[in-house]
Amino acid sequence: MITKSKVGVFKPKTYVVELSVTEPKSIHEAMTIPSWQKAVDEELQALIKNDTCDLVPAPAHHNLVGCKWLFKIKRNHDDSVPRNKAQLVARGFSQTSGLDYYESFSLVVKENTIRMVLAMVIIVV
Repeated sequence: MITKSKVGVFKPKTYVVELSVTEPKSIHEAMTIPSWQKAVDEELQALIKNDTCDLVPAPAHHNLVGCKWLFKIKRNHDDSVPRNKAQLVARGFSQTSGLDYYESFSLVVKENTIRMVLAMVIIVV
């Protein structure tokens, strides 16, 4: 039996190099790295600019909702790192329905809904 290796044809070996760029696990770890400090600052500025939350005194008879920082490295298709992303998220699982909140609302518009409304407008006009 004749194989490629017997006749001197070899496939070049490829090596994968794993970069040691990792995402921080805590805010304390992130604040020691300048690029993550910038990402945290951008997130805080976006929260302030969009008027997402207000600082108010804590009510005595309600649970406080904690928050957590999430860190993600955004990569291009060639695995280069264009930016780091930090996100502050609320831990809503600590709330009790009927005690800490009574209703929830999330505005979500689906593409089909917009298409139907536009179709009805076109038909009426």
